[in-house]
Amino acid sequence: MPDSNNNDVIEYRAFTLDDIPAAHALSMSVKWRHRAEDWRFAANIGTGFAAVDQSGALVGTALAFQFGSNAATLGMFIVSPEHQRQGIGRGLLDRLIAKLGSRTLLIHASNEGRPLCQQRGFTRIDTVHQHQGAAFQPPLVSLPPGERLRPIGARDTPRLAGLASRASGLDRAALLPELLAVASGIALDRDGELIGFALFRRFGDGHVIGPVIAPESPGQSRAKALISYWLALNAGMFVRVDTPLRYGLSSWLEGLGLPLVDTIEQMAQNGAPATDATLTQFALTSQAVW
Repeated sequence: MPDSNNNDVIEYRAFTLDDIPAAHALSMSVKWRHRAEDWRFAANIGTGFAAVDQSGALVGTALAFQFGSNAATLGMFIVSPEHQRQGIGRGLLDRLIAKLGSRTLLIHASNEGRPLCQQRGFTRIDTVHQHQGAAFQPPLVSLPPGERLRPIGARDTPRLAGLASRASGLDRAALLPELLAVASGIALDRDGELIGFALFRRFGDGHVIGPVIAPESPGQSRAKALISYWLALNAGMFVRVDTPLRYGLSSWLEGLGLPLVDTIEQMAQNGAPATDATLTQFALTSQAVW
């Protein structure tokens, strides 16, 4: 269905894999670090809408990522700088909301996008701190007795998906195999039982650590050990970690040489996911899929 905005007629249609080159160019225009490969990963696991102008040029994108039948995350929202403040972001968001129905919907909202999200019934549930950098010196972090880090094995996938689902409140059964196809992983083991993990993968012009999932511990030693493992292996490489404010890792990450570069609000519509109180997701997979 078309919208008319400042004499421009905007058409909304399904986002397809053929849109990836234009979407990548669009994300570069707003200084996102995403590669074309990052867009392809998102498009393969999500669905959404493209906004195009009268010439057929892509001017906006928005994708949704469904986790089971009850929840979805919204992300990859971009409107070209030349077409902002014309209602295109609202048109994209409204179409995703209509498509997804009564599910719990989760979104990361910038300062500019927060008023629209609030108008559509989203409420704040946390703030996420984005840390990134390349000059870091991680410390050696001790784990509780009986716990160790070990490589992730092929047989671990169902357990990893279960831990990720419990920690996030989202059904990660389909997402984890996709992530493991593009990421390396380290497992947290307690007396032979897998109790946490952290993944490390290419993203943009560097790498991202996430998700990081573990039981809470004094000083969050488990989460710190998982993150420090990847930092120690990749000294001098550009690394990003997105962590919810309430878990208290920001000052520690800054002390390692990963400065805080951005904050963004986590918001939910139709309630927040029910998470397992015995597990915590200390770092996001990404701001699109959480």
